[in-house]
Amino acid sequence: QVQLVESGGGLVQAGGSLRLSCAASVRTFSGYAMGWFRQAPGKEREFVAAISGHGSSISYANSVKGRFTISRDNAKNTVFLQMNSLKPEDTAVYYCAANKLFLEGSSNWDYWGQGTQVTVSS
Repeated sequence: QVQLVESGGGLVQAGGSLRLSCAASVRTFSGYAMGWFRQAPGKEREFVAAISGHGSSISYANSVKGRFTISRDNAKNTVFLQMNSLKPEDTAVYYCAANKLFLEGSSNWDYWGQGTQVTVSS
């Protein structure tokens, strides 16, 4: 069982930055790929970024490439999402997810956090 707790969401103006964190309660954190997803009101959950267990593979949605950076600290069982140049369309609940397999672009991940709200004002 993997428990995930996100933090770092909030309200920011367009062009600003936020850093999301996700702390995992799991014995072998490096054995899991980690991902970030988001869901805006009235829309389906969408893939944002993913990173493999040791960070050798990283994937981003086209909409966030060049603006968001995913990283992980396996010693601290934590994955991060650095979000720069934020746009109003980035407003959503952001979810952290964990999975044994690296599933870029897919929402079929095994474990999910409760989500953290990110609101970008224009």
